Amino acid sequence: MTWDITGSGAIANIGRTPGQIFDALCAGQETRNPLRAFDSTKYRTRHAYEIDDRTGLRDEPWRATKWLVLAVRQALADAGLSEDLSRTPVLVGTTLREQRSTELWWTEGVPVRPSDLHFGGALRDAFGAVSTYTFANACSASLYALGLATDMLDCGTADTVVVAGTDSITESAFGMLDRVQNESPQELRPFDVTHKGMLMGEGAVAVVLQRPGTHDRRPLARLTGVSMNCDAQHATAPDPEGIRTAVLDAHRRAGVSSGDIDLVMLHGSGTPRNDETEAAVLSEVFAGTSRAHAPLMTAIKSMTGHTLGGSGLLSLVVAVLAMERNTVPPVLGLTDPIEQAAGLGLVRGGATAADITTAQINAFGLGGINAVALVEAAA
Repeated sequence: MTWDITGSGAIANIGRTPGQIFDALCAGQETRNPLRAFDSTKYRTRHAYEIDDRTGLRDEPWRATKWLVLAVRQALADAGLSEDLSRTPVLVGTTLREQRSTELWWTEGVPVRPSDLHFGGALRDAFGAVSTYTFANACSASLYALGLATDMLDCGTADTVVVAGTDSITESAFGMLDRVQNESPQELRPFDVTHKGMLMGEGAVAVVLQRPGTHDRRPLARLTGVSMNCDAQHATAPDPEGIRTAVLDAHRRAGVSSGDIDLVMLHGSGTPRNDETEAAVLSEVFAGTSRAHAPLMTAIKSMTGHTLGGSGLLSLVVAVLAMERNTVPPVLGLTDPIEQAAGLGLVRGGATAADITTAQINAFGLGGINAVALVEAAA
C-alpha cells in the first residue's frame, strides 16, 4: 500500500517555503544567530536557529501557531486544494505546543486564553477545520502523525489528511538543555568529532496525504511505509535495538531492502550519544550493501537547528525535493566524521548530484520514541 504526497509547505530559519529552504540547504548556509527570544546571559549557550520575524525587540506569542497556519496554507495550495478543511482531518505533531506563549503570559503578562493554546482553534478559524489532533511525541511527533494519517486513509476515515508539525523556542526547554548537556554547543554539528550537543531551531511544516485513486493530481512523491515504536529503555539515551527495530520494520512495511535505499535523512541531532548510536545502527543495517548501492546520507539540522516535533516531516519534505531536483544537500560543518560514521555515505563539502528514487527518514525522540518513514519518487 502506498499513499500520495500531493502538496507540501514549510517555514524555517533559512526559508519561508520548501523551495527556499532546500536552496539554502544546498548552498550550505550558516544561519545560527545570537539568541533573541530571551536573555541569553543566564545560559552557557548563546545561539539558536531562530526565525527572524518579530516586529520588535521583544518576543511575541503565538508564533508556532502562525507558522502552522502558513505551512498548511502552502501545502493546500501546492496540492491544488481549497482552504476548506471542514471534512479533512488535520494531524499536528509538536514537542512544546504553545508553551512559549504561556511563558510570556507568566513573565510579561501577555494575554493568553486557554482556548488559544490548542492548535485546533486557529485551524478552525483559518480553514474551518473540525477534526484536528495534536501529537506530542517529542522529536518523532510529526512522523507519528504521518503514520496515523496512513491508518485513517486505509480505514476509509478520509480520502485526504493534512499532516503538520510546528514548534517555537521556549526558555524552559532551552534552559533545560543548557543545564543537562555536558558541554555548551554554539553550533549544531552532526556526526563531526567536534559535536557538543543540540541547538534548538524553529519552524513549521505540512504535507497533504491522499489515497491513490481519489484525486487527479500527479503526486510529489509516494509514502510507502511508516514505522513507529517506543522502546522506553532510557529517559534520554537512545537504544540501538529500538532504532534498529524501527528501521527494519519501515523497510519491511515499504517492501524494500537496505540495497534499495538511495538517501537517508538522518535524525542527526548533534548530541554525541545520539549521533554515535544512529551511525552505529545504520552502519550495521547497510553493512551488506555494495559501495555502488550504498545510500547517501545527510542531516539538515546542521542548518535548521533541531525543529523538534516537526523535524522528521521537514526532513521528509527535503527528501521529496532531493528526488525532484536530483540533488542532496550537505551536512554543514562536517569535516572529521566520528568513528561510528566513518563508513557511511555522509554528504559533506557541498551539495551532491544524485538520482534518488527511494529515501528513508529517521526521527528519534527522548524516551525511545522512534519513527522511520520511507518515500519513493512518483512515477
